[in-house]
Amino acid sequence: MEDDQTISVVIVDDHALLREGTRQILERAGGFTLVGEADSGEPAVALVAEHCPDVVLLDLRLPGMNGVEVARRMVQVSPSTRVVILSAFDEIDYVRAALGAGVAGYLLKTTPADELVGAIRAAHTGVVVLDPSLSPHVLRPPGGGPVTSGMEGLTTREREVVNLVAQGLPNKAIASQLGISPRTVEGHLNHVFEKVGASSRSALVRLAMVNGLVGEG
Repeated sequence: MEDDQTISVVIVDDHALLREGTRQILERAGGFTLVGEADSGEPAVALVAEHCPDVVLLDLRLPGMNGVEVARRMVQVSPSTRVVILSAFDEIDYVRAALGAGVAGYLLKTTPADELVGAIRAAHTGVVVLDPSLSPHVLRPPGGGPVTSGMEGLTTREREVVNLVAQGLPNKAIASQLGISPRTVEGHLNHVFEKVGASSRSALVRLAMVNGLVGEG
């Protein structure tokens, strides 16, 4: 029986050697339960629908279905699952498309084992994880233009709250850091959700990252 204290993971990659290597990394680290593996899109989505794992490690280049579409379908069938792309491709267009599909992170296959483990654990807690080499590009709006997704209408306090949400802090910790009450934090977040059209904290963080808000100040 699966240990409730472990993070359940599904690995999706069309290369058996890479799946094996990732499996060994997780086994050595401890605290993870591998609930399935797949080498293409349709079986991967079926696995996620069946097991609702905590985290999916997903390659972008898969036979039969584009990895971005696979990610989008996974998010639809299991909204609580955190999908993290693990890819050899660092093109920013891929990263933006993946974030737009609802993934919780984008890492490169060159990521060291210990950093991969840390990123998976962070993604599980609600943090959006990005390879450090990608972050400066993703945080810059396309073409260097202005932010245009409702983010420009946020107040200074609302932007502070969004930044702390992006760091993975719960409302109580945000309230403590800003010197306000948790109820006030909740009120700010409700206003932010309405202004930008986000339906969850993770969706808000993805939107803030794509539009260059995260990291301001």
